[in-house]
Amino acid sequence: MESSALSDLFSARAANIKQSAVRDVFEISMQPGLISLAGGNPYLQSLPLERLAQSAAQIIATEGLEALQYGGGQGTLELREQICQVMAAEGIHNADPENVVITAGSQSAQDVAAKVFCDPGDVVLVEDPTYVGALNAFEAYQVEVVPMRGDAEGILPEALQSQLEQLRLAGKRVKLLYTIPNFNNPSGVMLAESRRQQIIDICKKEHILILEDNPYGLLKFDGHPVAPLRARDSENVLYLGSFSKIFAPGLRIGWALVPAELKQRFYLASEAVTLCPPSLNQMLVSTYIREYDWMAQIQRYRELYFERCETMLEALEEHMPPGVHWTRPAGGFFVWLTLPEDVDSYPLLQQGIAEGVVFVPGAAFTTAERSNSLRLAFSAVSSENIREGVRRLAPVLAKAIAEVQPG
Repeated sequence: MESSALSDLFSARAANIKQSAVRDVFEISMQPGLISLAGGNPYLQSLPLERLAQSAAQIIATEGLEALQYGGGQGTLELREQICQVMAAEGIHNADPENVVITAGSQSAQDVAAKVFCDPGDVVLVEDPTYVGALNAFEAYQVEVVPMRGDAEGILPEALQSQLEQLRLAGKRVKLLYTIPNFNNPSGVMLAESRRQQIIDICKKEHILILEDNPYGLLKFDGHPVAPLRARDSENVLYLGSFSKIFAPGLRIGWALVPAELKQRFYLASEAVTLCPPSLNQMLVSTYIREYDWMAQIQRYRELYFERCETMLEALEEHMPPGVHWTRPAGGFFVWLTLPEDVDSYPLLQQGIAEGVVFVPGAAFTTAERSNSLRLAFSAVSSENIREGVRRLAPVLAKAIAEVQPG
């Protein structure tokens, strides 16, 4: 029997759905003997796992009929109220639980935002580089993703204004500005305090919704989080948060704090995809916030990640060849390396694997076909492995630089 060709059944938008390069690298990272500086994973070993297991068992034993049943599509009221407490610790003090929608991580919220706000051909502005999952979510809805110029202090307001003027002259319709202002994934850059209100004012004037993604905001090493954009504007910022980096990513619990005028349509679109957030997972997160010292756990994370970040920066100083530059993050999970312009980091991945180290090539985080940058993650790697991984990586980069530089 001849097999029928089914590929012609795909929608036009399906052509924009690609496998994440980060996922490809994660699979490679499982090979024995490799040191992975690729994965942006929290260090779950620092959690009180035995006590959490007891809490989960207690929830099922005493509230199992609710925990294992369908729940409300917006999420439990208790968790939405607790999320407002978490956001208060981040600097948002006027959040209403009624405008919080529980999502399957902030990834799901990015997808819903693209669905409800963007038509094919609309423009979404993003930082360059930016989170690969957001790029995949936006491109699946046939939008035009336009990267913005920035520097070591994040988006340049004057560049944003200039970009918008050019897009307007070209007849483009800009709907969203997607930004990770606190310790950007992948660059680790934090948007300067002095630029935040400027960017809000520009977007408000141009009638553009800001989609603010803040999974790392509480993980500022010095313990003093910078207030999110949403703390300054409740009407034009749709705020995304997540328990993935401050508790446990496997629970897939995130949230969107949506401007009141937009909440109902956003909530209905989210409900249409997931029907309801998982009740058991929500109840476990609620128990964690209610009965555990979750802020003390975040402080442990801050100290741990600061130590590992410092170890990585010291190793880079010791081993990297001339011509390599890197960011110096004040929080989060990542350091971003930039090589001379003529070096393409993607072919270096296999060379790194041959030397026993894995990273994520920069092209995964940009709309360009090639990149001279790469991402290193320090969050889930021991200091010993960080030092050894950087030592293994250095000759790979040195060889690539020597091949493109004359003499």
